[in-house]
Amino acid sequence: MDLAVKADKRASPCRGAMGLRQFLDFEQQRAWVEGEIVPPDVDARSESIEQRFKYIGRFEKLLRRPQAQQVLAILRLYVENCIPVPRMTEREYWSVSCLPSTSDKPLARISASWMELFTLLADGDGVRARFILHLSDFTTAGSPEPADLDQAFLEQCVSRPEDVSHFLWKADTFGVKVSGDASICKFLTDPRALRAIRNFNLTHMNRGRNAYCASHCYSLADHLLEVESTSGS
Repeated sequence: MDLAVKADKRASPCRGAMGLRQFLDFEQQRAWVEGEIVPPDVDARSESIEQRFKYIGRFEKLLRRPQAQQVLAILRLYVENCIPVPRMTEREYWSVSCLPSTSDKPLARISASWMELFTLLADGDGVRARFILHLSDFTTAGSPEPADLDQAFLEQCVSRPEDVSHFLWKADTFGVKVSGDASICKFLTDPRALRAIRNFNLTHMNRGRNAYCASHCYSLADHLLEVESTSGS
């Protein structure tokens, strides 16, 4: 789906704008999706000390899991490649949850607005991922119809065809499941797949503030943003 459908071309960074349009205008967002620019981010991060201490225990529990280093590496790659100005927008426009208490028992989840964007789950001692994306970015000619899904393209985005599957969700939204860290990392670095991930993320980051900010784990985010924790955890 063309980003022009999702963002007002007249928008520019200003206090009255919603979502990312406060920080990046339409042309900057489009250029970021296409990989033409890396928008400058801030060095300092806003932080809630109470929020930080709330989830330290979960983060320490994650570090004891056999998948811990895979999770940190994959999430770092995701945030670096798929979230624009991540320090500037941390918690308010995207968040990372550590061992969230949902029925699928994820290791970590990245969310924006009211939407799950990316989830990592245990797969034995390894990991599997769930991406939520626009179906039209994976169909022939940008069609929103499930019958037009380009399965061959999906399989080219991973190391082995058997590592990828999908499920339909709602209008122009579907999920992609990828198994194994090698295939997950390949999916995150395939140029067309990366554009699709960025496109979907902008859709939801432009809708307003993140509904899951109360679940944000600063200790995990420290590792994704490659900064030293103020609490040492």
